[in-house]
Amino acid sequence: MKAVFLDKDGTLIEDVPYNVDPDKIRLCKSALEGVQSLAAAGYQIFIITNQSGVARGYFPETALVAVERHLRQLLADIGVSLAGFYYCPHHPQGIVTEFAIACDCRKPRPGLLKVAAKENQIELGQSWLIGDILNDIEAGNLAGCRTILIDNGNETEWQLSKQRLPNHIVKNLTEAARAIAAIDCFNPKTNLVNLKNNHKGTKEDADGKRVSPSSLASATQRDFFEKWDEINKGKSQIKSDE
Repeated sequence: MKAVFLDKDGTLIEDVPYNVDPDKIRLCKSALEGVQSLAAAGYQIFIITNQSGVARGYFPETALVAVERHLRQLLADIGVSLAGFYYCPHHPQGIVTEFAIACDCRKPRPGLLKVAAKENQIELGQSWLIGDILNDIEAGNLAGCRTILIDNGNETEWQLSKQRLPNHIVKNLTEAARAIAAIDCFNPKTNLVNLKNNHKGTKEDADGKRVSPSSLASATQRDFFEKWDEINKGKSQIKSDE
């Protein structure tokens, strides 16, 4: 099975810090088309989310039941089935003793993805992780997924390492779905960064533009380091810690 793992806050839904009120949950503007496209392409959709509000005492773990139920309904309303909802309730500095631990399931660690893969027979090498901060990207890379960073201003630290380098950078979930379609039409088992020396073949993307694996890879590297320079000049916003 191939899957797309989605970060929740800021990627799939609007980022409302520590929110568990279903009435305040809204899909991001680009999420509808993006998630529909991914599901239509045969990807199983999973949500992978840090929920440290449990450890911090902001809300009980049971509150996430209503959140999951509402997300499933939101997606069902647009014809998309949610294959799984995986969350980490921990944080080392939490105040609720049983959740105040260092764990392997809190992103940037890959534990949740590995559990989801084991429970659902997912081929991680053929799957994707999409998130809006580099902790998401690191988790996906460590798990063996291909990764896409949504550059929407929520990443503020830009702590760089090989493990935190995304395979592609886009503006929203719709663009992410288009990038996945363009890349996987060449070879769904190949990591994008390894395609940079492959100049064979072109394909039209969702906008009718001719693209090649090499152009996608080079654009990713260029955009990533241009964004790093931009952030270092102080042009950033702040996202809450999940």
